Amino acid sequence: MKLLILIIVGFIFYMINRGYRAEDFKNIKIDKKQKLQGDLAEHEGGLLIALMAKVAKADGHVCELEAELLSHTFTDISSHFENSEDIRNQLKEIYKKEMKSFDNTVEICQKYLKLTKRDYTKRLRVIEYLLNLAFIDADFSKTEFMITEDIANTLEIKRADFERLVAQFEQFYTQHKNNKVETLRNAYEILGANQSDDMSTIKKKYRSLVKENHPDIITGQGAEQSIIDQATAKLQEINEAYELIKKEKK
Repeated sequence: MKLLILIIVGFIFYMINRGYRAEDFKNIKIDKKQKLQGDLAEHEGGLLIALMAKVAKADGHVCELEAELLSHTFTDISSHFENSEDIRNQLKEIYKKEMKSFDNTVEICQKYLKLTKRDYTKRLRVIEYLLNLAFIDADFSKTEFMITEDIANTLEIKRADFERLVAQFEQFYTQHKNNKVETLRNAYEILGANQSDDMSTIKKKYRSLVKENHPDIITGQGAEQSIIDQATAKLQEINEAYELIKKEKK
């Protein structure tokens, strides 16, 4: 189960980084550190952070994975500058400022469009990046749809391309949800419990299974090493199933 979670998170971050790299930002040079020229808020990197703030504001809260993505982006952009820590702090300030209102969203999009007028592919990658942020909590709200749609329209993204990206994310997260349901169902089967059971009942069944399969107890019974190894693997499975159910029941 831990492996499944790692695979899901890994795929999310693969999607996050696919085709959109910090070196694609305007004037960024990957062979050496550069010094910021002008206002960071007018720079491609600053404008991207501003758009991320608008999308993050749309559902009113920032989940753990959203925070992780934002942190990753701050670091990725700032790492290409001489004064990276200062740049990172400036990006965080841009984010905080732009989280306060949707009023200037179109203006920010227009600035980004002007910088990338001849690079449709880059703007499409930005929309993919922003949709990733919107979908990452597995709940793509109507407000998130509207804000990403407005951004896509202002960036002159073709409607068919926008709808294709939305459909791709919907398909992925639907599959992820189905996998989660199946994994939870397996967890209940491992403990011999039902979804309708309260945590007190589930905990009793868990403790009973731990006693039956604990390697120390089985070793004390004089079992062969192969039996002890099987019990160790079974106990790990029981522990993981219990932790998953406990988390779901919160």
